[in-house]
Amino acid sequence: MTVNATPARELPAQVSDPARLAAVAASGLLDTGPEGAFDDIGRLALALTGADMAFFTVADERRSFWKSAVGAVPAAERENGIHDSPCHLLIGTGKELLAPDARTDPRIMDLPAISALGMGAWAGYPVVSPDGHVLGGFCVIDKNARPFTPQQCEALRILARSVSSEIALRQALREARASGDASAALARTLQESLLPPCLPRVPGLDVAAVHRPADATGAMGAEVVGDFYDLFRTRDSKWSAVMGDVCGKGLDAVKVTTLARYTVRAEANQHHNPATVLHRLHEALVDQRVSERFLTAAMAVFEPTSEGITGLYASAGHPPALIRRADGTVEELNATGILLSPEIPASRDDFDETAFRLHPGDSLLLYSDGLTEARDRHRGPLFGDDRLARTLAATHGADAATTLDLLWREASAHAGGHAVDDTAMMILRVPPEYDGH
Repeated sequence: MTVNATPARELPAQVSDPARLAAVAASGLLDTGPEGAFDDIGRLALALTGADMAFFTVADERRSFWKSAVGAVPAAERENGIHDSPCHLLIGTGKELLAPDARTDPRIMDLPAISALGMGAWAGYPVVSPDGHVLGGFCVIDKNARPFTPQQCEALRILARSVSSEIALRQALREARASGDASAALARTLQESLLPPCLPRVPGLDVAAVHRPADATGAMGAEVVGDFYDLFRTRDSKWSAVMGDVCGKGLDAVKVTTLARYTVRAEANQHHNPATVLHRLHEALVDQRVSERFLTAAMAVFEPTSEGITGLYASAGHPPALIRRADGTVEELNATGILLSPEIPASRDDFDETAFRLHPGDSLLLYSDGLTEARDRHRGPLFGDDRLARTLAATHGADAATTLDLLWREASAHAGGHAVDDTAMMILRVPPEYDGH
């Protein structure tokens, strides 16, 4: 497609911002071929929305380059002029743009791309560089005018962020190789892009999470990056909490962790059953096969009620969650499920669910096996399940953050300050004064 040399409209100043153009150049994506990592995200967008085409574009001051284009896309095209594409609007505002009827939407109906691509409906989301500049857009196109549901919009929002995270990870790896510090940069990038910077506020609850990386002298070394957690709201006032542990370290582990976190977020907005979400994650590992590595995961889907919280819990080969009751007793929350691996066949029947309730004063603890497997440098006894349960039982009156700090201090003291593996923990606590609001 010939780049339009005669602007049809005035472009936002952000399009030609030197800092943004420098970020585009630093991404190294312009004029490069299609890649499975981005095409797979586009295919997932089509599967979740039922749209006809999905694009990931990178735009300089002249053109919108199609780094990824999947679906019913014109075979010979790889770019269009920046004036022709709705992408420049994403750059100008830094916000998503929904056009259920692209042919009548005054913001975009005069753009040549509308007729050239046969757009009926368009939904676009900004893709940003690690330093916050809009590089381009992640969008889906339907040939027919149609609305996009809130669930579909949230899924697209998550997928656009996953594209941004993939770019950030690649850039960090390039910079790390240049500086000879790949291990530290990889761990730092994962921490920043795959762990929430802060947990959302769940009405009425006290929540906290912590991730402690393995130390440089551990058996796995400074590159251990396998643990992840997330807490997010889904539709119908429900919330999802997930804890996962990917086997191994390095780039392969990062790829699996990235796929797991964003697949869980996308699927949780489509399904209320955690067992179904974990099964869908297994299918994604098989279909996309980003690595041969396996992972374990535990997930709770819950909602606040007038008496506390009620929910469903599912596990895929993960250590059982623990419930500390207000009277100090500790219960295991078990659910049968196989670990998640592209090498192990699985059906939905391989994952079951357990219902649970938390009343005022109760807490739910999710954790990775780095906690129970803590041991000293001389390979002494493990911290273990029993000691974890006793320590949790003794946290009477402690808030969520203090409870996690006490658990970590006890495990670290047992191991003599030695961390052979990553450790992640998340706790959901119903305060004694909970009143349902």
